[in-house]
Amino acid sequence: MGAADAVVAEKGTPVMPQFDLPVDSEHKAKVIRIFSFGQPHMRSMHLAWFAFFMTFLATFAPASLITVIRENLVIDKWQNGSAGVAAVCGAIAFRLFMGAFLDNVGPRMGTAFTLLMLSPAVFCIALVNDAAGYTAARLFIGCSLCMFVCCQFWVGIMFNVRIVGFANAIAAGWGNMGGGACHFIMPLLYQAIKHAVPGFQAWRWSFFIPGGIYIVVGIVVLLFGQDAPDGDFRDLKRSGAMATAKGNVWATLKCGMLNYRTIVLALTYGYSFGVELTVDNIIVAYLYDQFQMNLTTAGGLGALFGLMNLFSRASGGLLSDLAAVRWGMRGRLWTLWSIQTLGGVFCLIMGYMDYSLGATVATMVIFSIFCQQACGAHFGIAPFISRRAYGVVSGMIGAGGNLGSVSTQLIFFAGSAGSPVMSPQQGLIWMGVMTIGLTMILFTLWWPMWGSMLTPAKEEYAEEDYYLKEWSAEEVSQNLHTTAMKFAMESRSQRGAKPMNGQMSAAALNATAGMANQNVQPGVVEVVNAGGKA
Repeated sequence: MGAADAVVAEKGTPVMPQFDLPVDSEHKAKVIRIFSFGQPHMRSMHLAWFAFFMTFLATFAPASLITVIRENLVIDKWQNGSAGVAAVCGAIAFRLFMGAFLDNVGPRMGTAFTLLMLSPAVFCIALVNDAAGYTAARLFIGCSLCMFVCCQFWVGIMFNVRIVGFANAIAAGWGNMGGGACHFIMPLLYQAIKHAVPGFQAWRWSFFIPGGIYIVVGIVVLLFGQDAPDGDFRDLKRSGAMATAKGNVWATLKCGMLNYRTIVLALTYGYSFGVELTVDNIIVAYLYDQFQMNLTTAGGLGALFGLMNLFSRASGGLLSDLAAVRWGMRGRLWTLWSIQTLGGVFCLIMGYMDYSLGATVATMVIFSIFCQQACGAHFGIAPFISRRAYGVVSGMIGAGGNLGSVSTQLIFFAGSAGSPVMSPQQGLIWMGVMTIGLTMILFTLWWPMWGSMLTPAKEEYAEEDYYLKEWSAEEVSQNLHTTAMKFAMESRSQRGAKPMNGQMSAAALNATAGMANQNVQPGVVEVVNAGGKA
């Protein structure tokens, strides 16, 4: 239940809500219990990753059946490459929009809105008759990949900063498994349906299953989801538990979009998640053509790349969190640089393994683990860029992943109608080189209170100073900054084992003192969440 079901305590008597999991001062869970569906933390996490899983499955389902579809629609290699680009291109603008949408409306509505609005596109691919229609259908289905932003935002506001990297990585990794599962599931569905209808109709009927699941999951999210630990955004705003300010949308956008750290991570994410999207698009056709195998076998082997997300992306988030315990933010950055660079190395090696199916598959599995770990490690860092604009930051970084895939496919795999198409082997080699080179820009990331990979922090700077800068004096006077100050206190853990010597500025001291004066204390609210337990 949300804030609408809250029970108001006697004025002046703060009461702690009750939750299934131990929580911090922001009521974010401090542990992850995978097999729990307790409201709100674990139920939100499971709804978030499964919704993302379905959008990934539907987006790359056409790539799973491309050997049949290209024969039916008479699609050549360039047209297929263009359709693959369209599939990941559509989500770029949607991810940017979704970030701002979530900051103001909440992840529950964002998730349900995306699934229900784009479900018709999944059904409509069954109606296409040429390459243009196929490309258009993939474009609109691909827009649903903005679900990634919903997933990361939702999980990010449910779990404590010490485990947020791991939690985000589990949810996103299990969602990304849809890109591998589709290569296994869709050929099996096609083969099963083909017993009842002709082959060129069977692939069309197979898309009705993911389309129907879109609708079911969207309704389930509306009925059983909850935006935040203390309730839905709408109810929290009505009750006054979540403060709002006129014109805050533009201020939020500026906080996220003009922070250079967002741009750097968006670029590097383009060569971790962007690489994953690219491989999901090409791997089945590559194995089918290069090693002359049937569709089901090519799909099963190609699925291994995406199915590594069962543990690999989560392990990247866990490595990031573990590194932060000892070395703080500097540990998170070094972890990301190391594993993404190794991903580029094995991508390059895979391009040279075209003479052997066994060597190709083995290298692909190792490559996928490092690639997906890097994806998880990115979102061990993203929550600390901006507290006010976390949704915008997530949206921009996620859009960077899609943009990286678009540029990579256009340069290395799609070619153009009038020029030769680079071979898949050459594309893999150069994609690896690009990954290694672009990852170097992580050395430019620096936080005044935590430092960078090579340079120290400012001893006199505190976390409260960094996050307070996102709020104007007027907004501080309205007490709109209180959530950010709670987050700042929790984020002191990003100093690692180093003693916390940072001293707050006078402005930050006044801001935190104002919280105490208005009885806004960490972990204490004036309502009891009656739905704290499942």
